Amino acid sequence: MDLSLRDLEQAISMRREIDRLQMRLRQLLGKIGGDNARQGARRKLSRQARAKIAAAARARWAKQRAGKRMKGSGKRRSGITPAGRRRLSQLMKARWAARRRHGKRR
Repeated sequence: MDLSLRDLEQAISMRREIDRLQMRLRQLLGKIGGDNARQGARRKLSRQARAKIAAAARARWAKQRAGKRMKGSGKRRSGITPAGRRRLSQLMKARWAARRRHGKRR
């Protein structure tokens, strides 16, 4: 992009005008809206409030970790009882025996 000296001076002048207008707008909004008019303004927490929140978070994590340890070694158990497993085994054996007798294979 080839800019002439005149174009460059014009761009600088426009930039200064934009900055001046933005500053004027901030002053007007500051008078009307106070601190709430600032975009991106964040509330500051006191040290005590931050410490309280951090302690609560640590307590939540400790409670969660303790709950995981109590549940067991992490092995996933089947939802079927030994009696139910035995019954299913007998049913499958009977089904296989019937298929062998009839000579059916799928």
